[in-house]
Amino acid sequence: MKKIVSYFLFFAIHLSVNAQSFNQDRIAFVNFVKRMYNSTPFEGVKIVDDYDHHYLISVVSLEKAKYANESIMTRVSQVKSQSQVNTFLNGSTISMDLVIKTTDTRDSSGKQYSVTESMESIKQNSIGFSQGLELLTNFEGLDAGRVVFIYFRDMKN
Repeated sequence: MKKIVSYFLFFAIHLSVNAQSFNQDRIAFVNFVKRMYNSTPFEGVKIVDDYDHHYLISVVSLEKAKYANESIMTRVSQVKSQSQVNTFLNGSTISMDLVIKTTDTRDSSGKQYSVTESMESIKQNSIGFSQGLELLTNFEGLDAGRVVFIYFRDMKN
């Protein structure tokens, strides 16, 4: 009976030590990425090297006032992050159209003048699927009206 209890105790201690190690590694990584963002704010995708791991991180910054609640804001950040990673990994095709419209009009005094309007249309298409992204952290940005979401994924070597 003592042998069974000692095995169980050893197994429980072993699991708790490993769980604490994983949590501490993740907290250290979160702090590192936050410091990196706060020193030079950026949005988009980066590859971050950490000793024996390579992580792909995607940073999205959203304005709080545009979203009715936190759930919608989190979902939008997740979709934007997946789009950024997909474009980074699989590439994209960008097309641009510029339409210039000129009209001649007369004012009340009879003078004729031209009005020029320009409209620019930019379309981005990408094909692919980005899976395995996990929310690493989210925090209030440097200006109080924005929330920064950081998603990550371990890059397998």
